[in-house]
Amino acid sequence: MSVVVVVATIRPLPEHRDEVLAAFFVYFSGVHREPGCILYALHEKSDRLVMIEQWESSEALATHAGAEALQALNPRLEGKLAEKTDVQVLNPLPVGADELGRLRP
Repeated sequence: MSVVVVVATIRPLPEHRDEVLAAFFVYFSGVHREPGCILYALHEKSDRLVMIEQWESSEALATHAGAEALQALNPRLEGKLAEKTDVQVLNPLPVGADELGRLRP
């Protein structure tokens, strides 16, 4: 089993930023309870939201993609984003000191 990291960049339309954030806040508690979720953390910059995710395996990530919480979120974002969400699925490449060169479970 290999840990999977996801970086998703979401660009809300400025006039819908608060609605997009509110939708994510509702959605988070469900994702945090999903099997295999190690990290699911939202970060912000003025023009974007960045989700950093860590999953126990590609199977856990695949389950998340079809899970109830994500399926409920997508319709709430419709028409509120400036562009399609950029989702990058990455394999960890630890470098340097173990405790500093990787995300930790």
